[in-house]
Amino acid sequence: MISAQAWADAKMVWDFHQMHHEPRPCSVAIGLGSHDLGVADATVDLYRRGMAPLIVFTGATSRTTQALMPRGEAVHYRERALELGVPASAVLVEPRARNTGENIRYSRELLEQGGVDVSSVLLVSKPYEERRAYATARKLWPGVEVVSASTPMTFMEYVDSIGDAKRVIDMLVGALQRLLIYPQQGFMVSQTVPDDVSAAYARLVDEGFTGRLVPVP
Repeated sequence: MISAQAWADAKMVWDFHQMHHEPRPCSVAIGLGSHDLGVADATVDLYRRGMAPLIVFTGATSRTTQALMPRGEAVHYRERALELGVPASAVLVEPRARNTGENIRYSRELLEQGGVDVSSVLLVSKPYEERRAYATARKLWPGVEVVSASTPMTFMEYVDSIGDAKRVIDMLVGALQRLLIYPQQGFMVSQTVPDDVSAAYARLVDEGFTGRLVPVP
């Protein structure tokens, strides 16, 4: 049973994870691989709206996607984009990345090798991964403008789409932990976490939403 306080805290953390950027035309849209095909759909929608002339889908497989996407996250995303009518010439695949840092690094390498001039990047992720993706790209690709995007949806709409509230709150908590500890490890730029968000995070950890935390060295 999830308490009213935990729901309120999770909603606060959810809101913080979203960058609330207004989508605008960029050199390329990069869809970050995951278990959620909605990322591919959101990337295609932005492409159709003229927000990028080229799409890169990036991602290998993980424990959570190996059965669901056996050919690799990026490959399945590409297949989804083609099903939705995006021309094959507008979609590149980066099939090696196994974390957000590799998503950014390998996508950058792919575009540089292809001679694509990149001054701005539209980063498309799951809704609660916007800030993490932004902070990672700012660290690993400092010369480009970064715009974060995801499927427009409310916290409760996302919970309903996943069908497992505990899992969603675990993911929100895990993503925030990474924002707190990864800058010191050189994985992303540091961002200020408001005191009320930090307090909400601490309460959620105390209530046992720890399934996606990583060990702290």
